[in-house]
Amino acid sequence: MKRQVETLVVREVQQTVYQQEITSLLAGRPVPKTSSILRLDPYLDQEGMLRVGGRLSKSTLSDKEKHPLLLPGKHHVSKLLVTHIHNSIKHQGRLITEGAIRSAGFWVTGAKPIVSTLLHICVVCRKLRGRFEYQKMSDLPVDHVKEAKPFSFVGVDVFGPWQIVSRRTRGGQANSKRWAVLFTCLTIRSVNIEVIEKMTSSAFTNALRRFIAIRGKVTQYRSDRGTNFVGATDKLGSDAINVEDAEIKKYRFDSDAVWVFNPPHSSHMGGVWERMIGISRRILDSMLLKTPNLTHDVLVTLMAEVSAIVNARPIVPVSDDAECPDILSPSALLNMKLQTSQPISECGSLKNIYKDQWRRVQFLAEQFWVRWRRDYLQSLQSRPKWLNEEVPLKVDDIVLLKDGQAPRNSWPMARVSQIFPSSDNRIRKVEISFFREGKQIFLTRSVVELVVLVRA
Repeated sequence: MKRQVETLVVREVQQTVYQQEITSLLAGRPVPKTSSILRLDPYLDQEGMLRVGGRLSKSTLSDKEKHPLLLPGKHHVSKLLVTHIHNSIKHQGRLITEGAIRSAGFWVTGAKPIVSTLLHICVVCRKLRGRFEYQKMSDLPVDHVKEAKPFSFVGVDVFGPWQIVSRRTRGGQANSKRWAVLFTCLTIRSVNIEVIEKMTSSAFTNALRRFIAIRGKVTQYRSDRGTNFVGATDKLGSDAINVEDAEIKKYRFDSDAVWVFNPPHSSHMGGVWERMIGISRRILDSMLLKTPNLTHDVLVTLMAEVSAIVNARPIVPVSDDAECPDILSPSALLNMKLQTSQPISECGSLKNIYKDQWRRVQFLAEQFWVRWRRDYLQSLQSRPKWLNEEVPLKVDDIVLLKDGQAPRNSWPMARVSQIFPSSDNRIRKVEISFFREGKQIFLTRSVVELVVLVRA
């Protein structure tokens, strides 16, 4: 019965699409030269159906693989057949699906785009192999490109821990853990590292006060949404800005310190300070090779040296010009000390530059900002990735939420319940909702953590 139904459907499709070719073959004439299947050398079998003649008649393949039935790719029946075979092989990729179609005894013309389209719209395939969403990279925020005093705009993060020797006992030694808080100036990319004993809001607040006492007042903080950061904003009396706040664009910087939290699981939005953490870790690892038994005092000293090394790095490519020997680094502005002993070339016209120390300091600062605008700021012009504008997520889109602690088949499906347009009206953050253990959960996530399954 199944074979009869298959024969009836295929014959009907062929007679509808390939009527001219069938008529020519029945009359004993060759297929017209204008036919789209001329290269396949079609012929009619005993049941009057078109099959591929081809060049594999002497191969060891089965008859249905050597001479498969012809089906037009644009016909609805062909799409149903491809879908059926794709489901039967458990949603494998394009090449395996095309191979399964040939093994089943069918030759679908233009099968490649049909299979690719099917894989693109298949919800199961999107769950298994779908790419994560992204949106065109946004412009740099004002605190990255605005001339300001060092550490006026700061990115904050915590990294560690390290085992240290807290005290020595008769039986050996007692160990404890230490973490480090990294403060990154978003304007000149300088860093300041403070050591903390616990991952608590209280310990972080103490480190923050030490930082302010040394570096001065901070206008704005940026960080991820760690619990120690959220708790610190309450103790410090800072105004915390969440991405869910509808009036974020109209927010006035009326308070002494504003704290901006990035969406959860969005480390790419804090790439400035995440990069500094990676550099600091590499430097610290090389230092720890010679100091295996750390104490609190040694760790604090190492962190100070790490800060000095990071701040001495050039933030623009080093010039080969002999008349420009100075290296543009964060420490040049922080310390007002150049790494070279040669005099500044521009000083010749300024006769009084060396008479007063404060004038020399002011001159160095001005030269730093001139080169910062000319060399460093211009290097941030291009976008390293996410170059194209993508179709934005909308409310009621069904998405797959990434969970790094679980296999992909176990990631939860969710619905987009709210969108948060950026300043350029592109969607990079959304609120999603899903059910877990009978309870509805709402989360805010970046689009790079989501895979679109079905668009509304």
